[in-house]
Amino acid sequence: MQKYLFTLLIFSLVAQLHAQEKPNILFIAVDDLKPTIGAYGDTFAITPKLDALASNGVVFLNNHTQQAICGPSRASLLTGKRPDHTKVWDLQTKMRDVNPDILTIPQYFKENGYKTIGLGKIYDPRCVDNGKDIPSWSIPYINENTFEYPDGYKNPELGFYQNKINLNKIYELKEEAKSKGVKDINQYVRDRFKPPYEIADVPDGAYNDGAIANKGIELLENMDTSKPFFLAIGFQRPHLPFVAPKKYWDLYDENKIELASYQKKSKNGPDVAYHASGEMQSYKTPEIEYKVNGEGLLELDTALQIKLIHGYYAATSYIDAQIGKIIEKLKQKGLDKNTIIVVWGDHGWHLGDHSLWNKHSNFEQATRSPLLIYDPRINKGIKVKMPTEFVDLFPTLCEMAGIEIPKKLDGISLNDQIKGLENTSKMYAVSQYPRGNKMGYSFRTENYRYTLWINNKKSTDPIREDDIIAEELYDYKTDPNETENKIGLQEYEKTKKFFQKEAVNYFNSQLNNEPLKKEVKKNSLQKNEWAEKRAENITSFIVTEMKLSAIQEKYLKETLLNKYTVNAVIRENKDLSQEEKKTGAKAIYAETQKKLLVQFSKEDVAAISKLERDKQKELSSKN
Repeated sequence: MQKYLFTLLIFSLVAQLHAQEKPNILFIAVDDLKPTIGAYGDTFAITPKLDALASNGVVFLNNHTQQAICGPSRASLLTGKRPDHTKVWDLQTKMRDVNPDILTIPQYFKENGYKTIGLGKIYDPRCVDNGKDIPSWSIPYINENTFEYPDGYKNPELGFYQNKINLNKIYELKEEAKSKGVKDINQYVRDRFKPPYEIADVPDGAYNDGAIANKGIELLENMDTSKPFFLAIGFQRPHLPFVAPKKYWDLYDENKIELASYQKKSKNGPDVAYHASGEMQSYKTPEIEYKVNGEGLLELDTALQIKLIHGYYAATSYIDAQIGKIIEKLKQKGLDKNTIIVVWGDHGWHLGDHSLWNKHSNFEQATRSPLLIYDPRINKGIKVKMPTEFVDLFPTLCEMAGIEIPKKLDGISLNDQIKGLENTSKMYAVSQYPRGNKMGYSFRTENYRYTLWINNKKSTDPIREDDIIAEELYDYKTDPNETENKIGLQEYEKTKKFFQKEAVNYFNSQLNNEPLKKEVKKNSLQKNEWAEKRAENITSFIVTEMKLSAIQEKYLKETLLNKYTVNAVIRENKDLSQEEKKTGAKAIYAETQKKLLVQFSKEDVAAISKLERDKQKELSSKN
């Protein structure tokens, strides 16, 4: 019997050791968090816990969301796929209704031996099932109704408020609604009273985020470590309303708060790039009057702007403290030595710049989002300045955990950056945002942002020039506040053409469901004078006949040049049989047709092929 028990013990220990070969993952989401963090260079922000984490981890300084709104952003981050592949562009679409077989990060880690646990706001609840995406979790999702609050406190009113003055006003409106026989009492109250901020002298645990932190601490205290865990904790602030205990408001001197320095539309900026800050306007009290100016932008008085900025920073410091408590519990349990910590905000937030409030744009303040990764096996501070994006997180975590990276993800692994082996990743990050039936795609490099606005674009289909309704180009070296759209300026013509070419490369990669590569592919074939001359002659003929644009002409010439160059190599290869040469030529023809369909319609490709054949016959007869 003793021998049997000893054997069981050995097997148990071996199983635990094997499990711990894989690192745990602490996956922390922070709603609406922009880089108002000391580690990101914000000297006004008071975020000691995140700064400490960053000092031993990796800070991605130029990281961007796929779409600056909660549902689509989180769907993309958690699946490693862009919005045009998830098909989630709004706050109504259920991710698995349009993509039943889509794979998520926690789901994949669960399939690879992890215990996955979800708490707080990870997915946007409007974009997944009522179980907060059941396939993702090993145990039922931990809902708000299980949260515990300090003695004397209960669940915040309307989900947010604890200040006694606000509570009395809410109770008064609820009684009024009851007396009128209103069915949806909470909506009645919200339509009349929903303050955009609150200061309350209450303990951290009185608000939901303090309760979330306490639940996270409880989970770590009782964590079964016989298998690796993936613990996802989602905080709700600094999303509106900016509610936080008074002590976090007291960290900041309101007299030192600076307003956004540029509060109007960019010079030459297209109207489609802007909005009236509708989300902000939904937070109201009798004392607040919102005014939209003649350009359709929200104008707030100085006092309210200061209070909102103060509230955003206070809420951020409040979340910083909650994250610190969770990390401290991780250390107390001795789990920090084998736990990767990831902290991310789902998108940025406008605090008055461009006269915008909320997110919902393709400007820097909306797309730029924090991404911090700490790996105890590396344990050194690294700052990555080159562009990264949230679709990169799925392959990155897989590689860090020693799990095979799934196929057909849109991102690339950032493991080399995390190891400090190189400080580059991809050439640009891509964000997008819809305005009705229009879609803006924004390409952010280290120094520039190019945004392309397109009609009727909610798919991976190629674009046509006549679908383009507006372009934007911003130079962050000389204009960090995006005060002037450089499109149309002669000195930026080369930069514009570069981005137009890269936009074609991007849409090509999406059509083929490929990740963006670390650099633009170069043609490795040697130059062939015959191929160059033929491509130039035939392209010129087709352009004249079809009246193609400059972008289309360049794309066609490059495609035909590649075709003729490869065909010349095949034709001149003496080691190939005639049959092999025919097979190779057919393959090149098929590949060329596929490439042309990226830029042209099927009808146009058919016309191009006919004109190409006609011109080839003419050239051959002359020879």
